[in-house]
Amino acid sequence: MSNRERADFAFTHHVRDHCLCLHVHRAARALARRFDDALRPKGLTQGQFSLLTSLYRAQPPTMGAVAELLALDRTTLTANLKPLERRGLVKVVVDADDKRSRRLILTASGRELLVAAAPVWKRAHAKAERLLKSPSPDIMRAGLRELC
Repeated sequence: MSNRERADFAFTHHVRDHCLCLHVHRAARALARRFDDALRPKGLTQGQFSLLTSLYRAQPPTMGAVAELLALDRTTLTANLKPLERRGLVKVVVDADDKRSRRLILTASGRELLVAAAPVWKRAHAKAERLLKSPSPDIMRAGLRELC
């Protein structure tokens, strides 16, 4: 093995052990699996739960506002909305003030499902926080927010 190959191999180990992006992605996928498993009996994924939660507001949000909150592009948001629309949980309507914009409405069925799923999410979230060895999940949340 040449020195260059050893250096490249050492670099891959460095990335494996230090890359913030890799570790955040791995943790996100592991957390999503835990929440998906917990929410499955309610017929939801973690992503769908987060999307429904983002719509539970005094005024229906715009697609742009929800996309920004969830860090999604509008195309991905539209794709994620389709199954929820088909189930009658979400309704997409033209914004009365700006015909180019769309508002997202959480239907009565969507609110009922969200209320029913909330205790499941709370239990899964508490369990996930107990898995952390660090002194405070708030410190981790703060650090992650700094990256956004």
